[in-house]
Amino acid sequence: MPPIIQTTNLTRSYRLGKKNLAVLRGINLTIERGEKIFLCGPSGAGKTTLLYTLAGLETPEQGRVIIDDVDIYTLNRGAQSRFRNQRIGYIFQNYYLLPELTALENVMVPGAIAGKNQADKALAALGRVGLAERADHLPTELSGGEQQRVAIARAIVNEPQILFADEPTGNLDSFNSASIMDLLLGLADETGATLIVVTHDKSLAEKGDRTLTIKDGVIV
Repeated sequence: MPPIIQTTNLTRSYRLGKKNLAVLRGINLTIERGEKIFLCGPSGAGKTTLLYTLAGLETPEQGRVIIDDVDIYTLNRGAQSRFRNQRIGYIFQNYYLLPELTALENVMVPGAIAGKNQADKALAALGRVGLAERADHLPTELSGGEQQRVAIARAIVNEPQILFADEPTGNLDSFNSASIMDLLLGLADETGATLIVVTHDKSLAEKGDRTLTIKDGVIV
């Protein structure tokens, strides 16, 4: 089978005043189906920019991202949104839960975007991360580790082919960090999803199949 993700010459820069800051400098990458990849590197190396670009959240200046034989940046915005909603789960460091919604309602958001009521699937997803009994709690009533578990449940509710996680343990203590990482790895094993994680913690990265180190916008 072809790789789940292939990139060719990914290039991205940002304008800072009169200067142009190159963040990605021609990234060529192949990720196989079911792989667990960890992206490491110093702050500012381009890890999050690469993750956003792979996930269809940030358009490269040059290059291609092919996911499951689909060149995602040739799609229009509506088609890109549908593709992400159906195929991709994204977990942020800062959770980004909607504060006025319960845990269950937050997990139902991807379904609502697709025009579906997925209460049963959302409750099942909360069960998979060990939080079914907290379904009616607001984010402010949950610990940091519990909020991240809700965010993971939201990311897996549509059973994505690929899970992206941007420093998912960055706001957690060492115990919760290990627990969250083991949960992500276990879910990837259980579902066969490809897992791509940005982390600064090399001890966590050792749990994956492969570690990619980014420095100065290239993979070294």
